[in-house]
Amino acid sequence: SMEVVSAAHGAFGPLLEKLTTLLVDEYARLKGVRREIRSLRSELSSMHAALKEYTKLEDPNDQVKTWISLVRELAYDTEDALDKFVHQLVNGSRRHHGGFKKLFRKTICHLKTLGSRRGIADQIDDLKDRIKHVKDLKDSYTLDGAPSSTTRHGVVDPRLHAIFAEEAHLVGMEGPRDDLANWMMEEGNNSSSHCKVLSIVGFGGLGKTTLANEVRRKIQGRFHCQAFVSISQKPDIKKIIKDVISQMPCLDGSTQDTMDWDEKKSIAKLREMLQDKRYLVIIDDVWSRQAWNTIKCAFPENNCSSRIIATTRIIDVAKSCCQNTDDRMYKMEALNDLHSRTLFSKRIFGSSNYCPEVLHKVSDGILKKCGGLPLAIISISSLLANRPAMKDEWEKVKRSIGCALENNQSLEGMSSILSLSYNDLPPNLKTCLLYLSVFPEDYVIDRERLVRRWIAEGFISEQHGQSQQEVAENYFYELVNKSMVQPVDIGYDGKFVTVVRRGQISLKSHQGFIRRLSVQHIDQELLSALANEDLSHVRSLTVTSSVCMKHFPSLVEFESLRVLDFEDCQGLQEYDMNNIDKLFQLKYLSFRGTCITKPPSRIVMLRNLQTLDLRMTSMQQDLPDGIALLTKLQYLLTETQHKI
Repeated sequence: SMEVVSAAHGAFGPLLEKLTTLLVDEYARLKGVRREIRSLRSELSSMHAALKEYTKLEDPNDQVKTWISLVRELAYDTEDALDKFVHQLVNGSRRHHGGFKKLFRKTICHLKTLGSRRGIADQIDDLKDRIKHVKDLKDSYTLDGAPSSTTRHGVVDPRLHAIFAEEAHLVGMEGPRDDLANWMMEEGNNSSSHCKVLSIVGFGGLGKTTLANEVRRKIQGRFHCQAFVSISQKPDIKKIIKDVISQMPCLDGSTQDTMDWDEKKSIAKLREMLQDKRYLVIIDDVWSRQAWNTIKCAFPENNCSSRIIATTRIIDVAKSCCQNTDDRMYKMEALNDLHSRTLFSKRIFGSSNYCPEVLHKVSDGILKKCGGLPLAIISISSLLANRPAMKDEWEKVKRSIGCALENNQSLEGMSSILSLSYNDLPPNLKTCLLYLSVFPEDYVIDRERLVRRWIAEGFISEQHGQSQQEVAENYFYELVNKSMVQPVDIGYDGKFVTVVRRGQISLKSHQGFIRRLSVQHIDQELLSALANEDLSHVRSLTVTSSVCMKHFPSLVEFESLRVLDFEDCQGLQEYDMNNIDKLFQLKYLSFRGTCITKPPSRIVMLRNLQTLDLRMTSMQQDLPDGIALLTKLQYLLTETQHKI
């Protein structure tokens, strides 16, 4: 899996920016400091460059994964140490008015004294040793030539079943199929007979290929010739065109020897073959406008009422397929509850309306997790069909649906389909997408809340004159465009729910320190687990719909927090937040939808705070006077009756 690569990539962005900033700050003016920072940045930049190369591997081997995990932890710990170091210097300069340079020299001298290396000094020495160790480890592993398991044995293209699916097994497609088939056979405006294009767009596993083939079956008798070709993420144009040619009827034998044809000759030959034919072609799995434009030029406009069906996961690509007014873009929707239940029951029990009563509740839970995705329902039902129809067995499957994608061979096709969309994302979008796992499953997230949290986490950098907010919003809309998140209400609130979810990660399964902690319910078991964890490395804490906050670990233990999100948290008034000023790196703080009657008085000490959300609380008084001292605060969200 590539999640480990993207998580490490996300850790490096803010760290390298911070090192670059330090080079121009007053800290770097002193003798030896600039050299140390440059050396550190050089080593870490080299590691970051290696990470970018590893993002190109679809399935890195265990050595690569191990090295990446070490690099990720190193990046986080280095940034934490730098933040802590700079914070102490800044605090010291405030206490020693006019004596910043003197204090800084004293601190540097302290760090270089062998007999007094404690605290941060020890951390910096440790980080230098770890950087050398990670560098040496990479050389000993010879990771630069590390193979990846990009071609696993026994893996069959999961789209094959869609191409040859039996009509009797289809559920919920009759309406869309008939509608699109009728549209395909209609002539365009002014009774023109030019070629029309239908683009079908939607997330992987919705059944785009299946629907395209069903439409083709319905109308294929009206055409002289037809073909099906799959493009994929890295299209070989010459091979694709030759594949189409091989499916065309040719009586003169001129296409028998195509081995030596280049791309240009192949396209020219195909255009010649189709010049006077009414053709029907399915161009499946288009991933880019460039690929579409290249393939499209092989199909001539011959005024024979030809038709092309394209399928894609990307909205912009679907739009680019439909350049003429007579073309049509069709957006696939998930199956409704009735169709989901019908497909599920037919696959397991052979009947569309039969399911043992004892399994009704657990099957509802399984179908909810499938989210109306036909591929998910088919994959999970195939898995259940080979297990005893017992409640306990089905409960096990329901609980393990997230991790089962990676560990069960019968679900391998589903996993590979879903991974295609993820692997197509650039590293920065992968990091932002993975961040959605901190929210509960099926949770509705406000767009503004998400992008501000991305910024606070350090995932977003200013680009080409755009602010961080603008860049973050562009990332969000790009994920929508690629069908990775599903808008719920594209209005003022900009809300959406996630489509891709990896499930919740238990405390027992994490490697290294906990960096992001999401809590949906607090009980004694969780409190006991947290009591045995080092929480000083947690960067974001999200607590929703919880009780027993009184016994939750103290904020002092979360000294590295950048994001503290209590939105909709119950019982927060019982929690002691008097030490909130210790969170010197905090950038995002939300009390929205809680019952607090006043904000903690010490929030005025949070010098790095960028977002403070106090909406929909029980606050009865105005904001603290010192709120105006928070010079980095960009978003103060509160009710109109609260005055500053």
